[in-house]
Amino acid sequence: MAKTIITYGTFDLFHIGHLKLLQRLKSLGDKLIVAVSTDEFNALKGKKTIIPYAQRAEIVENIKCVDMVIPENDWEQKILDVQKHHVDVFAIGNDWEGKFDFLKEYCDVVYLDRTEGISSTQLKNTLKTFSVSKHEILKAFEILEQLKKDFD
Repeated sequence: MAKTIITYGTFDLFHIGHLKLLQRLKSLGDKLIVAVSTDEFNALKGKKTIIPYAQRAEIVENIKCVDMVIPENDWEQKILDVQKHHVDVFAIGNDWEGKFDFLKEYCDVVYLDRTEGISSTQLKNTLKTFSVSKHEILKAFEILEQLKKDFD
């Protein structure tokens, strides 16, 4: 009998940790459904994404181990999704340990270890260190203008 797995996430700045998580989830069953958080839902959670929902959903949809992508619009939809899609296993990263135990009434609940050394938050923080302020850009132009005058 086929086994259906479901997971939820934002999947912003798709990285190797996301891929490894999805591959591990698929290994738990036959069909993997991924609910990708919409921009509106992320805003309600106080999360700001870099990649818009439609693009994040398309990226996840094109990962070969993913069988179906659905939008995650609110916290309450999980029970309905489990019932509607005849889900056998709800699985998510262990940073959510215990938060979805209420689903055990409807399916198995599994918390998986995250991939060490990588996260979207870490990537966003790294990107911030690479960003250049408007002041730094203006200062660079001033220096270039001065060099141009010196060589003319």
